[in-house]
Amino acid sequence: MGKAFFLFGALCAGIAVLVSCGGGHARDTRLSVDKEGRTVVDRYGNLQVRGTDLCASDGTPVQLRGISSHGLQYYGKYANRDVIQWLRDDWNAQLWRAAMYLGEGGYLSNRVIRNRVNDSVAACIELGMYVIVDWHVLSDHDPSLHTEEAVEFFTDAARRWGDTPNVIYEICNEPNGSEVTWSGNIKPYAETVIAAIRAIDPDNLILVGTPTWSQDVDIAAEDPLDMGPNIMYSLHFYAGSHGKELRAKAEKALNAGLPLFVTEWGTTLNTGGGDIFPKESGEWLRWMQKRNISWANWSLNNKGEASSLLKYNADRDAKGRWPLSDLSPSGIFIRNVLRNEMK
Repeated sequence: MGKAFFLFGALCAGIAVLVSCGGGHARDTRLSVDKEGRTVVDRYGNLQVRGTDLCASDGTPVQLRGISSHGLQYYGKYANRDVIQWLRDDWNAQLWRAAMYLGEGGYLSNRVIRNRVNDSVAACIELGMYVIVDWHVLSDHDPSLHTEEAVEFFTDAARRWGDTPNVIYEICNEPNGSEVTWSGNIKPYAETVIAAIRAIDPDNLILVGTPTWSQDVDIAAEDPLDMGPNIMYSLHFYAGSHGKELRAKAEKALNAGLPLFVTEWGTTLNTGGGDIFPKESGEWLRWMQKRNISWANWSLNNKGEASSLLKYNADRDAKGRWPLSDLSPSGIFIRNVLRNEMK
């Protein structure tokens, strides 16, 4: 009981700090649907990159905030319209990330997983949300091992969705391993895949992973891509494991002109386990808000680990409409963060 009260108090303290921290955006820019019934895509339209800022079609800097799925081969049942609409309407999420693993029973061995991406995109287009199509490199380490498959996948994705403003392409989630370098592996891969996308879709946003599980953004900044506009670079962190040192690397990249997008972050340790870290999460959230960096929180599942947004075995049928009693401490925290700008 004492631990539960302590954790609840920490959650409330963290949320209170976030509500009071202010920022450079009018509150209604944080709404998934505004008072006139306009969705975030209605208001922002085709996203573009100017300097280090993500901007709406009119050039106004924006910050997207939302939720990432877990691996679609594990928890793809949540990639449905009912759940995504609940995230939009109750949680105030503007963004959904469809995490399509390559290995671990993912796309390379089970192409049917692609249907969960298709469901995600269809729901987000209908609901007026942005959607990240995530080529989830993880246990594969080196994205260049599957360049041919990535070109095939993203060529098809661009043909399907390149004329919609909703879709964002994330072409490699977390390159990792000491032998997987930016200039030797990731950059050449990105050049090939981006060229394939741009042959069909000239302007939708493309996100590129960086070395060491998308943490070495400073290394990418030393040798950035020269592939035209509307390209950003992924930064990932877990609040219990990463702090000032990683933010310093990110500041170095931003100062060099590298635009960042946090396509994955968690309130926990990088293992996904342990407790949540409200204070440290608040520090990261304020940092991202001040620098206009968009984000997706990891992740929507009911497996019962600390970074899960649902409690163990909650909503087995994936219908959404969760009572607060179905949410984990991380779920309660993130829902309040997403809702705290609403009027």
